[in-house]
Amino acid sequence: MSSAVPPFIDRIFLRRLLAIAFPIALQIMLFSSRSLVDILMLGQLNELDVAAIGIAGRALFVVTIMLFGVTTGGAMLAAQYWGAGNQHGMKQSVALTMLMTTIVAVCAALIFGLMPELVIGLATHDAEVISRGAEYLQITAISLFAVSWGSSVSVGLRAMHQPSISTFFSAVGIALNLFLNWVLIFGHLGMPAYGIAGAAWATAISGLVEVALLFGYLHLKKHLVAFEWSIYPEVINVALIQRFLKLSLPTTLNALAWSGGIFMYHVIIGQAGVDGLVALSVMTPIESLAMAMLIGIANASAVLIGNQLGGNQMEAAYRQAWAVSVINLACAVVIAGLMLLIRDPILNLFAAMTPETRVLTENFFLIFCVVMIVKSLPMAMIVGVLRAGGDMRFCFYQDLASQWGIGIPITAFCALILKLPLEWVYAMLMLEELVKIIGSAIRIRSRAWMNNLVANESPNTPA
Repeated sequence: MSSAVPPFIDRIFLRRLLAIAFPIALQIMLFSSRSLVDILMLGQLNELDVAAIGIAGRALFVVTIMLFGVTTGGAMLAAQYWGAGNQHGMKQSVALTMLMTTIVAVCAALIFGLMPELVIGLATHDAEVISRGAEYLQITAISLFAVSWGSSVSVGLRAMHQPSISTFFSAVGIALNLFLNWVLIFGHLGMPAYGIAGAAWATAISGLVEVALLFGYLHLKKHLVAFEWSIYPEVINVALIQRFLKLSLPTTLNALAWSGGIFMYHVIIGQAGVDGLVALSVMTPIESLAMAMLIGIANASAVLIGNQLGGNQMEAAYRQAWAVSVINLACAVVIAGLMLLIRDPILNLFAAMTPETRVLTENFFLIFCVVMIVKSLPMAMIVGVLRAGGDMRFCFYQDLASQWGIGIPITAFCALILKLPLEWVYAMLMLEELVKIIGSAIRIRSRAWMNNLVANESPNTPA
């Protein structure tokens, strides 16, 4: 143990946590930077493009979070299989994850491709914003397949403590996205200037190329997660699918309810006019970038705590549960301080904002720094601890109650009935997080979440 840190945090655990968290955080930052690049470049042209891409981005976010929810079941199984030494079981978990995420991606792509105006129209009545947002959403729906396949492979790589592989290819993808944005939005290298459609095609193409390169590399290296098609008949098995759905379905519903709630906050603020939509659209990628390290720590802790639970190291898992909560909170305080220092240089990049929108966005920025600190605790407790032990039902009910039962109704009442300033409405995002802190802390202390999901399986026997 180190005397420089609390006694329940040992240096070996901290090193392992950060070794997994940094690549995950970098990958999230790279993923989030796609929308930031789009908004920055389109922000040089028109505020309406920024509002349109913000709504479309939130709709895509709902499905992306759903896909991550589907992968959670596979991630829990893969982490525990790896901890138990069952490589074939881990391989099956990754293959089943890919199958399930592809089904979700197909359904979502059909909705966004066939009725994009209806989706965008939920958040605004501005005809021009709806038209531009629908065009962007229809094209970028293709990128959902890249998210599906990439996130499924990442499940196995994280379980093996090798997230840097997918992170590298994410960097390649974002570099290609940046180049294609420059070419297709503004019309360089002899191409027409496609504007918002160019941004959409850049996102779709770069995502698919990134996944193709990742898969090619894994097969070239004959990596464990580079499985052949022959594994799919094994995983199309009623018992395996039932167990996967038992873990993933509550998480997917949880993810749908939560991300749908985030979209609902966007809808509520959007009813006040385009200025609120623009400010929120600017803040969305900034929020994602700022939260990346916190999300990385939470996901890394899920892997390590899952390894401990799979190896029946229950006391170590319990100590680490509290450790990651403290680490995430401390990290959030540091990031919030850094964000305040660079607020003006960041917002200066959005040249097309009117003075009124700029003031509103500055206020949103300050509020977000406080919200981020509050959010760091439930994020670590839910994503990093409770889900690692398969405690999905509790997480789902808590999210449902805190967001749809408390946060959204109070926010809607303050915005639409009391007509409070948008800054106050934006600050309401903190309400549900405060509720989750209390509920999650009580649940962790109860130890009811500590489950070994692979206890009856032999390390040498296929699942």
